[in-house]
Amino acid sequence: MQQSINNFINKYNLHTNPETRYIDLVSEVGELGKEILTATSYGKNEFSTTTNAEAELGDCLFSIFALCTEMNINAEDALQKALAKYEARFAQKGHIGSGGASL
Repeated sequence: MQQSINNFINKYNLHTNPETRYIDLVSEVGELGKEILTATSYGKNEFSTTTNAEAELGDCLFSIFALCTEMNINAEDALQKALAKYEARFAQKGHIGSGGASL
């Protein structure tokens, strides 16, 4: 998947600095949050996937992979390291949270 994003960025000359990519990611996560709030009437109803939520999540994924590209980080490697970290935490603490709270 990351290679597809790399190809897209190269095709349309969309390279930028990591700071700009990070701000874009935060913005996209905010838009996803807004869609979730709207879809649940601000938490009054149970969430049900919407077309807009899927699109916003897709934007978040694009932003994450684009950020990886600009930071020269292999997304799959980063994910595998995170999973190993969570496995170790779970084995040690019984949950994956870094503090006292469990996720």
